Amino acid sequence: MRITAAVLERAGAPFTLQEIELGEPGPDEVLVRVDSVGICGTDLEFANFFPTPAVLGHEGSGVVEQVGARVSGVAVGDHVAMSFASCGTCPLCLGGSPAYCRHFDGVNFTGRRPDGSSALSRSGQPVNGHFLGQSSFATHVVAPARAVVPIGKEIDLRVVGPFGCGFGTGAGAVLNVLRPEVGSSLVVFGAGAVGVAAVLAARAAGCAVVAAVDVNAAKLDTAKLLGATHGVHSTAGDPRELLSAIAPHGFDVAIDTTGREDVLRTAVESLGPLGRCGVVGVGPSERMSFDWRSILNGRTVTGIIGGNSVPQAFLPRLLELHAAGNFPVDRLITYFPFARINEAVAAVRAGEVGKAVLTF
Repeated sequence: MRITAAVLERAGAPFTLQEIELGEPGPDEVLVRVDSVGICGTDLEFANFFPTPAVLGHEGSGVVEQVGARVSGVAVGDHVAMSFASCGTCPLCLGGSPAYCRHFDGVNFTGRRPDGSSALSRSGQPVNGHFLGQSSFATHVVAPARAVVPIGKEIDLRVVGPFGCGFGTGAGAVLNVLRPEVGSSLVVFGAGAVGVAAVLAARAAGCAVVAAVDVNAAKLDTAKLLGATHGVHSTAGDPRELLSAIAPHGFDVAIDTTGREDVLRTAVESLGPLGRCGVVGVGPSERMSFDWRSILNGRTVTGIIGGNSVPQAFLPRLLELHAAGNFPVDRLITYFPFARINEAVAAVRAGEVGKAVLTF
């Protein structure tokens, strides 16, 4: 079928809306008509090196229009959120940790299905897709059934997409991995969508002190509006001194969403003894380094993918919190028509929006 997709022709180029071909779903796949899709920092990072021509996008929501012969649990007409792909057969998938699937890179980042094919093509030539199980910068997606999560038809699909990555990643880091105790202290570095989702989850978990650190004053204001007890502008002084004034004995939990080595070092150094730091950011730094004294006093650093969640279980839980008014991420969202994708990307890069969502 003919679809419209935002094609990345080469690394660093703008997206161009084009008509391309989308093949039939395979036996374990579904065809989804996309209703909305968030723009994530991971999209922008991978746009620098993902094999091109390509279709990116991985925070999609929509309506199922066709299912493969072996698909169960998902039916035509279902409203769905989409998340990452996993093999479903390795020990980590079978043990309930699909975000750490042994074949994660192969099924999410090669631009192809595991058999080397692509559902996307142009003028008879394959276009790289299947990005994080989706490539949802397009009007339609062929996705593995394991990557879709049926949701209630009463839920606004325009809000749902980012729950599959950004919102779920931030909240899952808190609720699934770090699990701070009631009354504890937590600091989040980076007050974008992932960071503010972590703030909201921290308040839901009962943290008494929730600090957000960023260079963007508007983002800090939003974080405080949504539950942060403190906002720290990291250029207003030495961040370590500013954080020490909030938690003189160090924070119990820290989360880095920036992917910057210098920020992560500060995050670790902000912890008290036995403090725990979660790393969720994909950013410009390829390495991280710490003074050995930063780790010796019982501090731990752990990497977190996808909020360490089983999307089919965790995403509905977050949507229930949202419906109850306890996860009000709507305030982060700015909507753009799909045709304005490059304008939306520019707004994300400039830090002008919390979460940009494209609508169809």
